[in-house]
Amino acid sequence: MTLLYQCPLCSMALEQQKQSLCCENRHQFDFAKEGYINLLPVQNKKSKQPGDNLQMVQARRAFFATDHYLFLQQAIVDLICRYQPKCVIDLGCGEGFYTHAVANAVSQQDDTQIYGVDISKSAVKYAAKRYKNVHFSVASIKQTPFADRAADVMLSVFAPIFENELYRLSANNGKLLIVSPGPKHLFELKQFIYDDVQLHEPVTAPKGFVLKNHTLIEQKQTIEAKVIEHLIQMTPFAWKFKDVHYQLINERTSHEVTLSFYLSEFEKG
Repeated sequence: MTLLYQCPLCSMALEQQKQSLCCENRHQFDFAKEGYINLLPVQNKKSKQPGDNLQMVQARRAFFATDHYLFLQQAIVDLICRYQPKCVIDLGCGEGFYTHAVANAVSQQDDTQIYGVDISKSAVKYAAKRYKNVHFSVASIKQTPFADRAADVMLSVFAPIFENELYRLSANNGKLLIVSPGPKHLFELKQFIYDDVQLHEPVTAPKGFVLKNHTLIEQKQTIEAKVIEHLIQMTPFAWKFKDVHYQLINERTSHEVTLSFYLSEFEKG
C-alpha cells in the first residue's frame, strides 16, 4: 500500500523506506514505535507542545470509555459508509474515537485508506498505540501533509475549519462531514456558568462547498457526576468552571444532560 503523505517541508511525495518516510529532497521522517508519523516541522510549531494537553487527552479517554457518545459515533460511521470512500481523512482526530470506528466499518474494502491527523502528539500517540487500522500522523490541519485532492471524504468533529485547506484537500465532488454542537448541546451544564445560555446554529458551507444536508441528532442522557467532570474537561468552556461549579455538580450522583449534534454534509462545488 502506498501512503498518501507528502513532505511538509517541500511538498514532494513521501515514500516509505523501512521505518521512515523520505522524499526526493532527502527529508526524512521516522515512524514512532506506536506506529504514527510526526509530520509537524519544528519551525511550524507555535508552542513546545501544541494542541490539546495531556490532561484534556486523558479526560476524553475517560469519557469515551463510556457509551454516552456511541450514538454520535454510529451516525458518523453510517454517513461515511454511504459515501463508499477510497480515502478518508479525519481532521483533528484526537484519540481516534471516531476514526477507528470508520476504519472498522470500511475494512472490507481493501483499497480504502483511513487517515487521522491531529496537532496533539499526546492524542495521536494514544490513538496509534490502540488502533492499528488507521494511519495516524502529528500535523497541523491548517497545513496538512497530503497532496491536492487527496481525500474523497473529510471528517471534522468539533475541529477548527480552514476553508482553503479543505478545498485543496478535497477531490472533485469530494464530501465533507462537519460535526458541530446542536442547539442545546450540554445546555444543563452551561446553566451552571452562564445566566443566558445561547443556542447553537448549524455551520455554514465553507468556501468552495455546497450544503447537501443538515441532520440534527439529540439525546437526553443520565450521566454520573464523576463522568460529567471528564465531559467538562474535554470542552472549550472547561476553563470557566470553578471549584464551586464542580461542588454543585457533585451534590448529586447524576444529572440529566442534553447531547445534541449537527451532522452537516457538504460537497465540493
